[in-house]
Amino acid sequence: MPLPLYLLALAVFAMGTSEFMLAGLLPDIASDLDVTVGTAGTLTSAFAIGMIVGAPLVAALARNWPRRSSLLGFVLAFAAAHAVGAITTSFPLLFATRIVAALANAGSLAVALTAAATLVPPDKKGRALAVLLSGTTVATIAGVPGGSVLGALLGWRATFWAVAALCLPAALGVLTGLPARRERSDAADGPALRAELAQLARPRLILVMLLGALVNAATFASFTFLAPVVTGTAGLSELWIPVVLVLFGAGSFVGVTVAGRLSDQRPGLVITVGGPVLLLGWPALAVLADEPVALFALVFVQGALSFALGSTLITRVLYEAAGAATMAGSYATAALNVGAAVGPLIAATALSTAAGDLGPLWASGLLVTVALLIAFPLRTVVTAGRGAGALR
Repeated sequence: MPLPLYLLALAVFAMGTSEFMLAGLLPDIASDLDVTVGTAGTLTSAFAIGMIVGAPLVAALARNWPRRSSLLGFVLAFAAAHAVGAITTSFPLLFATRIVAALANAGSLAVALTAAATLVPPDKKGRALAVLLSGTTVATIAGVPGGSVLGALLGWRATFWAVAALCLPAALGVLTGLPARRERSDAADGPALRAELAQLARPRLILVMLLGALVNAATFASFTFLAPVVTGTAGLSELWIPVVLVLFGAGSFVGVTVAGRLSDQRPGLVITVGGPVLLLGWPALAVLADEPVALFALVFVQGALSFALGSTLITRVLYEAAGAATMAGSYATAALNVGAAVGPLIAATALSTAAGDLGPLWASGLLVTVALLIAFPLRTVVTAGRGAGALR
């Protein structure tokens, strides 16, 4: 894989850390800015909504910009938003910085996904996507727990400063790593925006976007609410929460890495084998969550399977949207973030059921069930061919 992919992954790592870090910082932020924890929680919603809306919107606005320049601008805007957030004493301003950061993240990820697909041969998109998404998985392993520790030691503002600082080497990497010959925009020689948006009328593209969103919703439904399972159902101390999150992140890294080697040529294997096992894993985790050893093992396995299946489906989005040279990455980003926004909302509703803290785990199982019920009758459509040409 070419070096620029790993430099793009560094930027994804910084942004992934920011997207997930608030889970451990909300009480601190609420106390410091004199708001309720519930109000502080809207910062997470602001980021997710900004990502969903921002991915196609920013990608459309930036389609005529040179790729390297637009990526650099997005990364620097993301850093600036965190610097402002680190010094503000106003919650509305902090809320606004999260929206700006989400828009910058959405634009960066959309362009990066498209760039990653063009930096490799047409039949290697899955491996390229795996490298790029490794930035997100490493963020769950190291970035998020590290941010929580930093926030506990030095306050939540220090974590914001750390994310801003991470963006600087990422920006330098984008500037020096992406080849100058790609400085022309894709829109210069590609189809018109209307033609790219028309790709969304293709049933196969809508199908893989829907499946990717459902699997990602299941992933984030449980990931968001793992903490009460650890301290409540399993009866462990709060010190074990970062351990469980790291195990989930380590599993996700393994899943993305393995799937990256299979999703180009054998996506059917990942979906037909990984899908049912993932489905069985969520209720198994709900039943065995009171056994710490089983909890740790299943969290790792579910992290691996969730990201293996999810990244494979998102790779299919890139293949199916190959006719949208500048917008394909935004379609993949939107699918990911619809899941990231909807999953926790469904899980929060499940918390009020008789299942209690285990409700999100059962909700994840239900979401994967829906995905598989849709996918299996249409599996030849979902997994057809290796490359974009074969998928048409």
